[in-house]
Amino acid sequence: MYSIEMAYARMRELQDQANRSRAHRAAAPRTRLFGRAAAAKKR
Repeated sequence: MYSIEMAYARMRELQDQANRSRAHRAAAPRTRLFGRAAAAKKR
């Protein structure tokens, strides 16, 4: 049986995973991500 507690635990697990993913992306150098797009707009 799938209880509300199990659903809540899974939701928290997915939320933590999303937060870790977001934090990892924020730590990446932004110049590499946006540098080419900005350079392409200038041309």
